Amino acid sequence: MRIPVPEQRLPLTDLGRVHFVGIGGAGLSAIARIMLARGVVVSGSDASASPVLDDLTARGARCFVGHAAEQVADADTLVVSTAVRDDNPEVVEARRRGLRLLPRSAGLDAVMHDRVVVAVAGTHGKTTTTSLLTVALLAAGADPSYAIGGELTVSGTNAHDGTGELFVAEADESDGAFLVYAPHAAVVTNVEADHLDNWGSEEAYFEAFEQFLTRIDPKGFVVCCVDDPGARRLADVARRRGPTVVTVGEGDDADLQVCNATFAAATSTFDVRHRGRDLGRVTLQIPGMHYVLDAGCALAAALELGHDFADLRKGLEDFTGTRRRMELKGTAGGVRVYDSYAHHPTEIRADILAGRVLADGGRLLVCFQPHMYSRTRLFATKMAQALALADAAVVMDVYAAREDPEPGVDGGLVARQVPSGDVDAVFEPERERVVPRLVDMAAAGDVVLTLGAGDVTQLAPQVLAALAARAGESGG
Repeated sequence: MRIPVPEQRLPLTDLGRVHFVGIGGAGLSAIARIMLARGVVVSGSDASASPVLDDLTARGARCFVGHAAEQVADADTLVVSTAVRDDNPEVVEARRRGLRLLPRSAGLDAVMHDRVVVAVAGTHGKTTTTSLLTVALLAAGADPSYAIGGELTVSGTNAHDGTGELFVAEADESDGAFLVYAPHAAVVTNVEADHLDNWGSEEAYFEAFEQFLTRIDPKGFVVCCVDDPGARRLADVARRRGPTVVTVGEGDDADLQVCNATFAAATSTFDVRHRGRDLGRVTLQIPGMHYVLDAGCALAAALELGHDFADLRKGLEDFTGTRRRMELKGTAGGVRVYDSYAHHPTEIRADILAGRVLADGGRLLVCFQPHMYSRTRLFATKMAQALALADAAVVMDVYAAREDPEPGVDGGLVARQVPSGDVDAVFEPERERVVPRLVDMAAAGDVVLTLGAGDVTQLAPQVLAALAARAGESGG
């Protein structure tokens, strides 16, 4: 659902008591946590119970499972998730009573109102880069506020109200949220067509990023990863518009060059050269070249903010990941199970390549859940080509998110296009049969990787339990 953004930016003090419709989601729960830390009276509802709701309740929020009109009785302002439908009873009641309705973006902007904002944008890698920048700044002695689209494994939370002036925020482009903020600085990891259900065309999507540049303080800076053609194009536009441009990449022309990257097991190691000066070597506890580039972007931003490389390196090297980003869920029967949020073909490809390094001689078995009918229709072929890099793939049916079904669009559209050859790709529309299929295929030394932005993440514990049961029954 699309809620219009107010014409004027609203400070937090103007919002009164705030009710979140969809409070259990990554975006809204982060804002709610910060508001609670600042003494705002917070309530909220979500479709189902979750540990997120339990945590928010412990912090002082009044949380409801399910949506009902009477739950907004004490609210002055509603912050509404884009996944919420127009006929949601709380939204209908708020409109009847004339309450203020805000989209997620305006809610986040309210808590960032008096801070120096660094906004992290891009088609892929926003959550990881925001997380890496946050932990690097913490290691350098800063105490930034942050709002991230995933939970840091080190803290178990996606948000914090810091004592410092900095606010590090993941800036989502999917619904145009990043066009609401007025950051001092920004990071753009990459720009590749996505969310065309909202933007309509690839060119409109790129134009939104160009408009995002106009929101950055002309006295600030923008970091662009120029290994990506879209971000390189954006850097060229930015140079004509005002903020300082800092480039990151593997090439000699990058202001911050990441080079000599090597990968072993679950680590990535690379050298850093900054404006022609060798700074040193960094080892990340996360695998894959895409994470090296994310770390380079985070490092470039933190250096531009004036922090010392040695401190920042410690933060990057201590970073243990973000939940749902190549997250190790456990090992059973000699099989390691990872879970990741990848749902765009580029993300799927990057995580599968990282998974092959993790497998280290074993097979990589992927369970993929397409996310949204429109994305599946547009990118099914490219999704299939990415899945072909695995040894075997089980494709689930589409996770609808906020969309209605489309005739002829299902997980089979992806599975049928996986190139024939050594890859065993099957479409399994029956959810209860997915875990047995994966377990039947898996042997000791293999890696199982669940991929997708939907509820596929719930399968990893089930896979581990089934593997453990099998190992016990066989005495292995």
